[in-house]
Formats: sequence, C-alpha cells, structure tokens
Amino acid sequence: MRNNLRYLVLIVSSALVISCTGVPKGIEPVGKFDTEKYLGTWYEIARLDHSFERGLSQVMATYSLRDDGGLRVLNKGYNSEENAWDSAEGKAYFVDDETIGHLKVSFFGPFYGSYIVFELDHENYQYAFITSYNRNYLWFLSRTPTVDPQLLKHFLQVIEEKGFDPQALIFVDQSILENNSIQN
Repeated sequence: MRNNLRYLVLIVSSALVISCTGVPKGIEPVGKFDTEKYLGTWYEIARLDHSFERGLSQVMATYSLRDDGGLRVLNKGYNSEENAWDSAEGKAYFVDDETIGHLKVSFFGPFYGSYIVFELDHENYQYAFITSYNRNYLWFLSRTPTVDPQLLKHFLQVIEEKGFDPQALIFVDQSILENNSIQN
C-alpha cells in the first residue's frame, strides 16, 4: 500500500509539473526563436490581471543570459500606493529546442510555469505576445513603452482569434517611462 501511495504522489506531481509547462490548445510557440535577439529590456503594453503584478504600472522585463545556459528574468514595476518599485528575479529554460519560443520560468523555487511566445516580430524583435499554460495569462511586450495603434489593433485581433478575452485586458501605464522621468 505504501508503494502505491508513492507512485500515486509521483504521478500526480508529474501531471502538475507537465500541466504548468504545457501549451494551451490552439496556441503554437514561435519557431526560429533567437535568444540573443530576445535579450534586453521589454515594456509591458497590456496584460491580463493576476496577483503578482496587481496594481503595478511602468512594468518592464529584462532578459539576460545565465551561466547555466538559462535566462535571467528581472521583472520590475512601479507600485504607486507604496511609491516604490517592486521587482522579482526569476530564471527560465527552454522546454525543448532553443529555437522554439517555449520556455519554463520560475520565480518561486522549484515551481515552473510555461512562458510561450506565440507571436514575435522575427525581423526586428520589437514586439512579442506571451501566454502561459492556460489562457488566464497574457502579455503584450514591446521594446518601447508605447506602440503604434495598428500594432495594438493587430494584438487585439490575434488574441480574440486565439480565445483570450480582450475585455479583461489591463493596459499598462508607461507614462513615467515614456517621459523618461524615472527608471529606478
């Protein structure tokens, strides 16, 4: 009986890990992903609400290489209620092939979630659409704090076609960064 319980725990744990690093039906990670081009700072244009970024504006993510072959992820946002910057450092690793935009990312110890780049400006790496293991997570990232209205319209069209709820989006206030007033 004890061995059966161990196997059950192992199976359930494996299923949870796989489900958190899986890909939602109808979403395809981009191919021909170039890590070097993806490195650097990205600004959050829009997102779906979730607890770990709730109330933050001026949100940006900076990606750099780690010594172990993964990526360092530094997320930063401004909390106006506290009049302070919040930040979180994580690590990301490719789930399979390094040319596929599907990574697993962790900000909390051994727990990983999917980071799926499902659309990307392959030519210049100026924008990216990101989701996770389900459609409760969505980010629109750009190399600039604001984007052209045509690109925003494209984003809204793509996410609606992919089954996300455009009405639930939070458009991130980037006015401080846009005006270059503060960045620390």
